[in-house]
Formats: sequence, C-alpha cells, structure tokens
Amino acid sequence: MWLSQGEKRGIQTRPEVSEMPLPQKKRWESMAKGLVLGALFTSFLLLLYSYAVPPLHTGLASTTPEGAAPCSPALSEPEALTPANGSAGGCQPRRDIVFMKTHKTASSTLLNILFRFGQKHGLKFAFPNGRNDFDYPAFFARSLVQDYRPGACFNIICNHMRFHYDEVRGLVPPNATFITVLRDPARLFESSFHYFGSVVPFTWKLSGRDKLAKFLQDPDRYYDPHGYNAHYLHNLLFFDLGYDSDLDPGSPQVQEHILEVERRFHLVLLQEYFDESLVLLKDLLCWELEDVLYFKLNARRASAVPRLSGELYRRATAWNVLDARLYRHFNASFWRKVEAFGRERMAREVAALRRANERMRRICIDGGHAVDAAAIQDSAMQPWQPLGTKSILGYNLKKSIGRRHAQLCRRMLTPEIQYLMDLGVNLWVTKLWKLIRDFLQW
Repeated sequence: MWLSQGEKRGIQTRPEVSEMPLPQKKRWESMAKGLVLGALFTSFLLLLYSYAVPPLHTGLASTTPEGAAPCSPALSEPEALTPANGSAGGCQPRRDIVFMKTHKTASSTLLNILFRFGQKHGLKFAFPNGRNDFDYPAFFARSLVQDYRPGACFNIICNHMRFHYDEVRGLVPPNATFITVLRDPARLFESSFHYFGSVVPFTWKLSGRDKLAKFLQDPDRYYDPHGYNAHYLHNLLFFDLGYDSDLDPGSPQVQEHILEVERRFHLVLLQEYFDESLVLLKDLLCWELEDVLYFKLNARRASAVPRLSGELYRRATAWNVLDARLYRHFNASFWRKVEAFGRERMAREVAALRRANERMRRICIDGGHAVDAAAIQDSAMQPWQPLGTKSILGYNLKKSIGRRHAQLCRRMLTPEIQYLMDLGVNLWVTKLWKLIRDFLQW
C-alpha cells in the first residue's frame, strides 16, 4: 500500500511522541519522592527539637509524682550560713550546693569549678537525663533528674534549669548553699541576642547587618512575648530565676521577687567581678584556693563581640528593666559583702587567685591563650557552638604536662558537654542533635 508523504511523517513521529511521557513521569516521581523524604526529615527534626526544647510551662505546678518524699522539707527560706572566717575553730568545706546556672553570665566557667570539686570529693550530682539541661525552658522538677527515686538526696545541682525552689529544695539537705550569678543586663542581652538569635524565629524578619541595633530601635515591633524562644531576648535573668519576664515594671511583684531571691540565695555572684565573687564563694564554702582556679570557658572571639554604644546600651537596659532592677539590687549587696570581708584582704586574695591562674595557664595551655574552633586539635576540647557560626573559643592542651598537673589541666579545659559525658551523664538527645547539626553543617 502506497502512503502519502504526510502519512509517512506521521508514522515516523509516532515513536517519538510515545517516548516523551516516560522521562517526564520519572522526573515527577523523583520530585515527589524528594518532597516526601524532605517532609519526613523535616517532621523528624521538628519532633526531635520539640523534645529537646519543650514547650514553656506557664505555671509553677510540680511535675514530680505525688507522694514523692523530698530529701528535705521545702523551707520558705534556706538556713543562714556563717562565712568560714567567722568560725573560731576553723571550718569544714561545704559540699551541698545548688548553683542556679543563668545564661551568658560566665556560668559555664563556674560549672567547671563545681564539676571538679564534686569529682575530686566523690560527691553525688543531680544531673539531667538525655540532654545537658533540665528540660529548659520548662520549670525544674525532681522527676527530671537522671535515675531519680523518691527520697533521693544529692550534693550538687548545677545544670541549666528554670528555677523552681520547692522542687530543688526537695533534692538537697537542709543546710545546702544556694548560689547564682548575674551580669549587667545590657551586656547579657547583647550576648544572648548573638548566641540565641538564630533560634528565635521573630528575629528572622530583621534585615541588615546590625540586627541588634535595629531591634533596639523599636523592640515592641519585633518582640512577640508568646513567640518561640522569646524568653532569650527579654529579662532573661528574671525568667531563669522562675519569674514572669514580661511582668509590668510598675508591679509591686517585681520588688517582692527580688527580695525572695535575696532570702533564698546565700551568695549572688557578679560576672563583671568574677574574681572577687570567687573569693567570697571560697570563703563562704571554706574551700582551698585550688578549688576555685579557672580558665574562662565558652567565651566569644573579639570580632564577634560588637560593643554597645552609649545610646544602644541605654536602650538595652531599658528593654530589660526587670533584670536591671535585679542587678542594681545585688550589685549593692555584693559590695556590702566585700566591705564586710575587708577591701585590703579582698585585694590580696584576688591577686593570689590571679597569680595561681596565670601559673596554671603557663602549665596547661598550648600557646598560652584561647583559639578559634578551627584551631582546636582535640575534639574533646571543642566547645558547643551557636547555630550558623563558630564564634566560641576553646583551648589546646599542652602535649607535655607533668604528672602532678596533667589531670587538673585537662579537667580545667574540658567544655561542659564533654565533661558531663566524662561524669557518666546520659546525653543522647544532645548527641543526636550534634550529629544532625554536623551533617547539615549548622
């Protein structure tokens, strides 16, 4: 049968037409699979993160099972302590300590001091389970402690938490020493904005290079009190201590809360006067000088520390007015304690502490100073970094250290996460989150 030219062209083009849908179909299948896998992975991350950072507890209701016997009764106020120098017949080192670890206040350095003291004396820590904090920003509960049993009694509690006095009180003996540390609220806000800004979604709409300055120009425009992780950027000290960080500054509750902190804590340290604070702490606890030696941990490199100008400093202070009132109160009480201790005596002991720290720096630290994360040779010395940047400094341990100081040097330089693992803490959530961050290069 004879075919026309048009029919011939039709026959020749049919195979091409029939083959076209195949690659198109494969492309759509591939895209669909990618979307499904992406959705599943994102859901997994959200589920993991929702566990790792639980929702905010608005009330102070205890989550400890009813009938759980406390280690000691929940007293309205802790027992008063007499500083060591007031004892005529000497003193015994105090080993029962609650450290309310506030954020961005040199608290990681103080944590290292407590880890070393507890390890040296074989003390019993109340550690979190699964991560390196007690389900922060939820309120602390005894049931969050690793291997908790009703009636269990501990020597030291020191990991991040949102403070719940009655729950903490029930885990330690009646004569436990309560301490915490504060920092100038404007400086703390700047540090918190840098470190936590990437996990506070309402800051993502801030554009430009200096997001902090833009935020402080009109904080109410960008701040959502009910936003996820919003607590990191408004009166963080008040929040960590268990109070409402959005409380009306004119409310009489503000002063009531401040006085409650004063009744409950035997010593409130100041980050800006860290050496003087440690001298007061050493005296209160009847410790030795070696017990309070330290290297600055979790510090940022200088290029990552924009200094607040006079106007921005004023705005940051006004934005964190509850913290500012708290800080002013304890700044005044701190210097009254220094006066009672003796100014000349304080100067001598601070000088002795600094000489001892300098000696340990020469013995322990390769190069004598902190280095960027990329220059840290031992992963065991690598500090936890904020999302999206590696601005936290760490140290390299000297390769040749005498046997007398080898263990102390390593402990003094070990970051929080690694030290917790050395102490046997179950950190499976923290480890998993680190693996995901490393994989995504966050």
